[in-house]
Amino acid sequence: MNNTAASPMSTATSSSGRSTGKSISFAAELQSMMFSLGDSRRPLHETAVLVEDVVHTQLINLLQQAAEVSQLRGARVISAEDLLFLIRKDKKKLRRLLKYMFFRDYKSKIVKGIDEDDLLEDKLSGSNNANKRQKIAQDFLNSIDQTGELLAMFEDDEIDEVKQERMERAERQTRIMDSAQYAEFCESRQLSFSKKASKFRDWLDCSSLEIKPNVIAMEILAYLAYETVAQLVDLALLVRQDMVTKAGDPFSHAISATFIQYHSSAEGSCLRSYPESPENTPPPTPSAPSSGSQLSGRTTSGSLGNGSAGQDSAKTKQRKRKKSTAACGVEAHSDAIQPCHIREAVRRYGHKIGPLSPFTVCNNRVIKSYIYNLKEF
Repeated sequence: MNNTAASPMSTATSSSGRSTGKSISFAAELQSMMFSLGDSRRPLHETAVLVEDVVHTQLINLLQQAAEVSQLRGARVISAEDLLFLIRKDKKKLRRLLKYMFFRDYKSKIVKGIDEDDLLEDKLSGSNNANKRQKIAQDFLNSIDQTGELLAMFEDDEIDEVKQERMERAERQTRIMDSAQYAEFCESRQLSFSKKASKFRDWLDCSSLEIKPNVIAMEILAYLAYETVAQLVDLALLVRQDMVTKAGDPFSHAISATFIQYHSSAEGSCLRSYPESPENTPPPTPSAPSSGSQLSGRTTSGSLGNGSAGQDSAKTKQRKRKKSTAACGVEAHSDAIQPCHIREAVRRYGHKIGPLSPFTVCNNRVIKSYIYNLKEF
């Protein structure tokens, strides 16, 4: 398998990936997950739907590839070994997965009521009776590892820089929160796809598969789904940071055409949704009042009394309140991750960069025409 199979974010976004399980949606849960991962307190529903589409597409592709691997080895179900084989080349993601499987075993021991001393004895004696997931991973990696590089991950205590950065970002995010916001943030951090296992299985439409994943494979798929959401948020935050114009930066104007297209459409839809916002309301044209209008205004006001003045002031206050509410809504939406940020993040993820990127296979025609022109000279 190539690296495309190993990474759950390798293919582009496609609405056709959600042909199955379309009635089931994780958009509300994804909004809470995105808030806990660094997005604004009220993430956009459109962004959550787009993230859901990306995650669903990647997991369906991963399930299809895992089913092919399972069929090649003559198994009846998709197991953890098939998924471990697909991500074996991504060392960082594999290390995180092995750590996750270790903590799942540890949690199951705690739930069953095993004492801490028994856990220490099992670790020292090498007993794997309770380490079901860890034993499966260790046995499989031992069968395919010829250099010892994969097995060394079980004893590797290297600090994950990406996880460390997420924790630091969460710490900075909670500095300005009050008690109610912090309680909401803690609830959002506890959300995961594995806590809604039946809904997650229906979302992937596992009942229609010929080779179905077992329980441990579903746990791994739920973990990879959450990691994909976290990676999308990480990249989208970098995109949003890059799009902020910085004073004195000569490259701040260098924005991709793809981002400009999506960003302009997003701004237009945002302004259309708030037609009474100050940015969308033109200033009134000044005009000199005539004497007749002034006289009629005085007569009308004198006949109506103070009631009309109170109504005019009430209407003015209501109009100002609408404008301030719309302005606050635009400001809140501007802080959230936009769908154009997600699209640009996916585009950058699949884009080949580096000093030799102009000489890739995609640009063979340009290279051949350039060589042909050199021959003519």
